[in-house]
Amino acid sequence: MPRQRRTFTAEFKRQMVQLYENGKARAAIADEYELSASALDRWIKQYQQSGSFSEKDNRSTEENELIALRKENERLKMEVDILKQAALIMGRK
Repeated sequence: MPRQRRTFTAEFKRQMVQLYENGKARAAIADEYELSASALDRWIKQYQQSGSFSEKDNRSTEENELIALRKENERLKMEVDILKQAALIMGRK
C-alpha cells in the first residue's frame, strides 16, 4: 500500500536545513524524521540558493525566460487563430 503524500511547512523545512548545517548527517535526519533523502537534499539546495523553498523563487533566469517565451508563444498562436477566423468570415461576405 503506497504511503500518503505528506506536506511540510517552510518552518519545518528550515529546521531540517538548520540541523544539517549544524553538523547532523543527512542520513540521520532523513531516518529520524522519516524523510526521503532526495527531498532533504532538495530543501538544502533550495535554501542555500535563495533562502526560499518556493519553486518560483529558485528558478534560473533561463527558466524564467523560457516560461515567459512559452506564454508569449501561446498568446501569439491564439492571435493567429483569431485572425484566420476573421479572414474566413470576411471572405464570405
